[in-house]
Amino acid sequence: MAQRSHSELRKEFRDLLNGSVCFNAASVFDPISVRMATDLGYQVSILGGSVASLQVLGAPDLSLITLDEFAEQASRVGRASQIPVIADADHGYGNALNVMRTVTELQKAGVAALTLEDTLLPNQYGTQMGTLIDLEEAAAKIYAARFARSDDALSIIARTDAAATTLEDSIQRTTAYQAAGADAICFVGVKDFKHLKALTEHLTLPIILIAYGNAELNDFERLSDANVRVVVNGHKPYLATIKAAYDALRIDCGQESQDLSIQQLLSKYTLSESYSEWVRTYLKAGPLSQ
Repeated sequence: MAQRSHSELRKEFRDLLNGSVCFNAASVFDPISVRMATDLGYQVSILGGSVASLQVLGAPDLSLITLDEFAEQASRVGRASQIPVIADADHGYGNALNVMRTVTELQKAGVAALTLEDTLLPNQYGTQMGTLIDLEEAAAKIYAARFARSDDALSIIARTDAAATTLEDSIQRTTAYQAAGADAICFVGVKDFKHLKALTEHLTLPIILIAYGNAELNDFERLSDANVRVVVNGHKPYLATIKAAYDALRIDCGQESQDLSIQQLLSKYTLSESYSEWVRTYLKAGPLSQ
């Protein structure tokens, strides 16, 4: 099969956004996983920031990965992919000017779309994790992202955490992001369909949900009718890979090593306790969230 161009995949993702059907995104992390997703019939995939942090650094999702490191991983996935790839670009790796550089690098990496969130990242001294930046700054990042892309088919997706603020503030934020020219709005923290309707009835843009398997939102027909076009239900493929690697190593070494759960493996091998202590010591922001 001939390799499809990045431009073709971006246009395909645009068609998906403008369509009438909601799709489940495959969580991918390397060339093999994205080829598997394609072969299994997925229409779209996503490279998560937390997954890239685990894959590249073996570290928790604390905005420790750099733009260059993330772009390299996105490029490996983009080279192999035959379906559109959404890149989780976190906060754009800085201010609006950094966002412009992020868009340039990820466009070159071959992604079809990227999400930019309004979370204050990396976590600042004395602030709680999950704090959101000012609406005006977040909207300016969307303007900057649109200006920086040289391929207008690259989709800029504004992401916000509905659980981190009030309904009224979420509505104000997403209204501003739509006005700034976002191509879609991505929500985290949606509770159920009633909450989804309240969050989106003012929007005309397509919606993307980070649902993490929320059973209250597990109805793709209703999601399609609600203008949701992509759902991300977490990153089980990579977590399963970690578990499988540990179990294979445990058996092959011939030692009676402990059979650990994925949560235990993540805690142990991402040095979670050390990072929690460093957060408490150097950021004064409370213990590391799990």
